[in-house]
Amino acid sequence: MNRLAAFLRELKSPGNFLAALFLALLVAGALLAPWLAPHSPVAHGNERLISPEADHLLGTDQFGRDIFSRLITGARVDLLVSFGAAALAAVLGVVIGLIGGTTKGFPRMLAMRGIEVILAFPPIVFALLVVTLFGPGSLTLILTMGILFAPQFARVVYGEVLTISNLEYVQASRVMGSSSLRVLFLVILPGALPPVLVQLSMTVATSMLLSSGLSYLGLGVVPPTPSWGGMIAEGQAIMMTSPGLLFFSSAAVVATVLCFSVLADALEKSLDPRRSRKRGAVRQAPKATVA
Repeated sequence: MNRLAAFLRELKSPGNFLAALFLALLVAGALLAPWLAPHSPVAHGNERLISPEADHLLGTDQFGRDIFSRLITGARVDLLVSFGAAALAAVLGVVIGLIGGTTKGFPRMLAMRGIEVILAFPPIVFALLVVTLFGPGSLTLILTMGILFAPQFARVVYGEVLTISNLEYVQASRVMGSSSLRVLFLVILPGALPPVLVQLSMTVATSMLLSSGLSYLGLGVVPPTPSWGGMIAEGQAIMMTSPGLLFFSSAAVVATVLCFSVLADALEKSLDPRRSRKRGAVRQAPKATVA
């Protein structure tokens, strides 16, 4: 409850509040895209490359498709891929981190050396390799990025488990006769979740960037399904004559990634007890008096 109150205090900052508001509106728009889109996002039309007007709020592209309809439908696809990849990475990473932090010998070595092998590959190279082998598509993107970002969660959980396992309340729980599984899931794991939530927010932003890059290269979401990366690639071809498509799709990616990064920083400040203690110490420090 204290951490929730701390997070709500962080949202009182104008920057954090605007970031949270933008993401809330974006998610709501993505969920309601089939009803909010004034036109079909894939149907071609005769009104090509027109400027924003009442019937086409952001204009149309070179195929006569409504840019606004494609933008909010693309948000639905990109957010699904980003959240799906981040959730898969979190589950895999937490499991690997718990195995590495609570076992010894070969299981720990296998878990931690395995994530080091994945970390050795540059993210874009690993993603390109997997997508090239198994073909583009939303499911391929989710599985690829889920595996790619799982080591980051594993390292976070691994470090937290090693630290928490030596704390007094964990030792006391063991002395009282609690089973190893009870101690692991009811005592240690809850303490390791706050940094996982921070990492989750950052991973969503990173997944958004990577999926947009792969879609830009034609290896992500398969057309005619709209995606922001695909719209950027389409807008680049006509940027000299009609820059609207490139501008709106690029601005959507940049704004979303920036807002997730701001939200991750706010989460870190509110969930990190060390920062909370520092702020409390500063507030309670006595003022110096002049003799």
